[in-house]
Amino acid sequence: MAFFEDDFRRAIHAFKYLRRPELATPLGAMLNEYLCAHPLPADGIVPIPLHSERERRRGYNQSYLLAREIALFQNLPLWYNVIERTRATQPQVELDAPARRENVREAFAATEAVAGARVLLIDDVCTTGATMDACGMALKARGAKSVWGLALARGR
Repeated sequence: MAFFEDDFRRAIHAFKYLRRPELATPLGAMLNEYLCAHPLPADGIVPIPLHSERERRRGYNQSYLLAREIALFQNLPLWYNVIERTRATQPQVELDAPARRENVREAFAATEAVAGARVLLIDDVCTTGATMDACGMALKARGAKSVWGLALARGR
């Protein structure tokens, strides 16, 4: 994980907002290097979901593309449909920390497929942890044994 600054910030911005999905490969490799140095117990890899409308507008879910790379590197299953964003939320980048938590509160629902599983959540940027926490709570509510979160960059 790195801080969301300078060239790295521009690369993530291009990946996320400028339709550069091919950047998932080198960015995923960087994230995998971190994971190899700091292993986390996982039975499957789960990307933070986008709301279907936002994913349709963007053309892809950047967290899914990163998670797919990690799943390949780690030889773990990619569980794409075990959690969904049940309502559209404001982009977190526009909000302060308390508003971010409220924005994603109860915005996710998981399936029972995660019962007893150790889940590794993947996201592109983690600033306050509000989205990871909300997803983690939804996964735990459906019986996930453990939930770990890993993001490509740490926002400030």
